[in-house]
Order: sequence, then structure tokens, then C-alpha cells
Amino acid sequence: MQVLRTLRELDPPDWLVFSGAIYQRVFNDLTGRPLDYGIKDYDVAYFDDSDISYEAEDVVIRRVAAAFEPPLRDMVEVRNQARVHVWFEAHFGEPYAPLASTVEALTRFVSPVFAVGVRLEPDDAMRIHAPFGLDDLFAMRMRHNPNRRSPNFAKIAAGAQARWPELTVIPD
Repeated sequence: MQVLRTLRELDPPDWLVFSGAIYQRVFNDLTGRPLDYGIKDYDVAYFDDSDISYEAEDVVIRRVAAAFEPPLRDMVEVRNQARVHVWFEAHFGEPYAPLASTVEALTRFVSPVFAVGVRLEPDDAMRIHAPFGLDDLFAMRMRHNPNRRSPNFAKIAAGAQARWPELTVIPD
């Protein structure tokens, strides 16, 4: 909640907290583990296509980091979804077409179980974006994204299952 409240105050364009910050907490709650178990970072996405340079993204990264005290400062990872296509293939070995929004990024995650984003609205309502629904998340079921078959799926699934052996992985 501290991350969500802080981001709501900073209000970067089209922002969401997504991926591990969401699914890992749900897995931990479902399995009775401490809520922070396995959480390496809080993925913060925003979308600003007015300047997709790293320098522009770095301004936002530094602004968000300055709003947190350690250890959260080092755990909040901010990325402009408007520039993911610039670096994704070199980093992950897969082509990646430009995005039009942060919510669209969710549709490209390796698995629907990861494709959940949350934003805290000004009235304290929690807005949840889950383009594939929430069934996989609450069933602790990991399957391929029906829109994208990542060659990295097996490696990513093995890492998640090592932390949460209760996770069911559907390989095909």
C-alpha cells in the first residue's frame, strides 16, 4: 500500500504496479507464507511516448526513487512501457513491438498469472487490470500467454515453482 499511495501522489502517466508485486503477494497469502516472501522488487510501469529516451525515463526513475526511503527505494523498479521495444529483444532474445499503453503491456507477459496490474485511485478504490482474468492467479496456475509463446517460459516457470512448489505449471 505504501508503494501504491506514493505512486498515486507522484502520478506518472498511465501508471500501474504489476507482475511480481501482485502475483507474489497473492501466492504468499494463498500458501500461508509471509507476504514479503520471494519479493525482489516492485515493478512500476508507466507510459509516456512523448520522449522515449533513457534520459527521460531516468528522470522518472530518480523522481520515484527519491519518494521512498530504503529499503523500498532499492526495490521499486520503474520502466516506461513506451520504450520497452527499444531494449527488450537485446535483453530477452525476443522481438517486441511498440506498445500503446501500460495495460497493453500486460497482454504480452509470459503468462496470464503475471498479467495483473493495480492502481490506487484518488478515492482509495483499487483499480485492477487483468486482461486474462484472475482465475489463473487464484488457482496458482501458470500457463503460456495465449497471445505469445515465450521461449523463456520453462525457465521462468521453473523459477516460480522453486519458490512456490504449489504452483501448477501447464507446459503446453
